[in-house]
Amino acid sequence: MTVWNMILTYLIVFGVGGLMCAVAQLLIIKTKLTPARILVIFLLLGVVLEAFGIYKPINDFAQAGISVPIIGFGASLARGSIEMARQIGFIGAFAGGLVRTAFGVGVAVVASYAVSLIFSPKSK
Repeated sequence: MTVWNMILTYLIVFGVGGLMCAVAQLLIIKTKLTPARILVIFLLLGVVLEAFGIYKPINDFAQAGISVPIIGFGASLARGSIEMARQIGFIGAFAGGLVRTAFGVGVAVVASYAVSLIFSPKSK
């Protein structure tokens, strides 16, 4: 990979991730949607994109710009549910998303606990 390819990749990742943040910010400013509802909308967008097979081509182009935010988490939940449903049937649809995302959720819980031990959070 040349330096220019690497720079182009970083620009694409930053551009796509920044565009998603800008859309979320516009939703916060222009609508009465709460940040929690916007988060759910983005999660469901990832599920829908994965269900219709649109997520993979976008991920091939945008890489971490689409896979790191909550849209990527939604797509992982959907992908896991689809795979497990194909392997073991209907009941697999309920377990597959949890199995596929368990490691990332576990790391987030442990990391947030470790940070809470180091810093003392205060409510506003």
